[in-house]
Amino acid sequence: MLENLTDNRIKKMTLPQLSELCEEARQKIISTVYKNGGHLSSNLGMVELTVALHYVFDFPEDKIIFDVGHQCYTHKLLSGRYGKFDTLRKRNGLSGFPKREESVYDCYNTGHAGTSVSAALGLAKARDVKNENYKVIAIIGDGSFNNGLVYEAFNSLRLLNTRILLILNDNGMSIAPTVGSMHNYLEFLSKSSEQKEKREKHANIFNRFGFAYDGVYDGNNLSEMIEKLREAKLKLETQSVILHVATKKGKGYSFCEENPEATHGISISSSKQISDEYSQVFGDTLSELAEKDERIIAVTAAMTTSLGLGKFFEKFPDRSVDVGICEEHATILCSAMATQGLKPYYAVYSTFLQRSFDEILIDICSQKLPVTLCIDRAGISGSDGETHQGVFDLSFLSFVPNLTIAVPKDIEEFKDMLRFSVGFDGPLAIRYPREGKHIFERHEKIERGKWEILKAPEDKAVIIACGERMINLALAAERLLSESGTEVGVINARFVKPLDTELLDKLECGLIVTLEDNALLGGFGSLVDTYFCESKRLIKNFAYSDEFIPQGSVDELMRDYGINLKDICDYIKNACG
Repeated sequence: MLENLTDNRIKKMTLPQLSELCEEARQKIISTVYKNGGHLSSNLGMVELTVALHYVFDFPEDKIIFDVGHQCYTHKLLSGRYGKFDTLRKRNGLSGFPKREESVYDCYNTGHAGTSVSAALGLAKARDVKNENYKVIAIIGDGSFNNGLVYEAFNSLRLLNTRILLILNDNGMSIAPTVGSMHNYLEFLSKSSEQKEKREKHANIFNRFGFAYDGVYDGNNLSEMIEKLREAKLKLETQSVILHVATKKGKGYSFCEENPEATHGISISSSKQISDEYSQVFGDTLSELAEKDERIIAVTAAMTTSLGLGKFFEKFPDRSVDVGICEEHATILCSAMATQGLKPYYAVYSTFLQRSFDEILIDICSQKLPVTLCIDRAGISGSDGETHQGVFDLSFLSFVPNLTIAVPKDIEEFKDMLRFSVGFDGPLAIRYPREGKHIFERHEKIERGKWEILKAPEDKAVIIACGERMINLALAAERLLSESGTEVGVINARFVKPLDTELLDKLECGLIVTLEDNALLGGFGSLVDTYFCESKRLIKNFAYSDEFIPQGSVDELMRDYGINLKDICDYIKNACG
């Protein structure tokens, strides 16, 4: 039924046929995600609502924007992409997020929370200016509804004098359970009809912004959704509408319904030899440190379990803060607590840390506050694609005054860095990938700005690498080159900022090769280049080129972007003659 499906065919289906279509889409999503990885429970909860939208509205003439975007799988299946759905999140396959380059049905690329209302207003204003007549729909979850961007957009609705349909998909979850006063407010609106009059009074907050509020309805009830969407479509002729629907995350698959947080994202590991995930080590180590130091407090933006903080939150509830999807707020919260003698640890994915740049610069670093940024999923993150690759943090952090940046070579050094951080009296960022191993038996004491020599530098060449992936690559290159008669040194640049200039000054080799899991511009290699700008040294930087990196496995992307054993060894052999 899904194969070669068009909106015209959907509109001719009976309700039983549409229900059958929902079940087929649900099974296709389950089988594909377990094979390719991806977002499971959020998509299963969206099946009926998405089918109803395609039944009532006229896509792609009408425009639909998914906040964050990871819940768009049914939309992809209904818009002519069934034949390629098996390539979901694979290199050169379908993206796990909406993508304009992929289909005319995707009108706006998304990947981070809170952007949908602003984008919908922009599309609607463009429609009005051009005297066109399509409908604009934004779908946002209750987790994203906490994000401050949403209220900036609300504040301009009357100013823009335009009309959109905002569907609030309320399932009580972001990745973790939704928190905060807005969540409590939505929960109140979701209560039984006995309080209908009181609910309608409270819903006036949306009317004040310029929305007609309508809800709460069962988003997994296909016939009810079709009826309410038809009503909303008529209202759109004269006003903007918020349609508040309740859905079940993981709907139709009992395991997902019972474990919505654990099945939010399904991962296909890139390694068969994983010892630990850095996130788990982070949570365990921070808990150990917090036992001895009452200043330590953990902060996250709606990702408690994903960042390994579940144990910490259970053990130290009074020193645990989940602010919801509000990364900027989390950063300022940490800086303010630090002014009062606390020791905040802000755990966040690299891709989401980007949202906090101004607050890191002004609130934390200009005040020289002892906040530790624990940057998870740094470097290539893989199959989530352009919006989630963590390859920019070294670049946008490296020029921030007063900030120290550390990159561990393995799990044990990461633990040492966390222990070091407790006594460090200044802004500190520690970046690390998802998967980690216990590689080295020996670990030198952590000293700010001091690197570690893993193999003594040779006269001809030295490889300076930062981070576990790059250290592994550097050591593999050293072994392979040694077998062919080319000897090179290897240095663990465990601090990207400050550079170990004392060690750099002592290097006598003619060739310096830098390796990093980050973009070239502004990254570690760029810092080394700048330091040696007046010398005649030959320096080669292996880093990612100046472009957004698509989805694919870590190994595939490192190979495709020239950060691989063959390219490194070939360059060094040729350069060393």
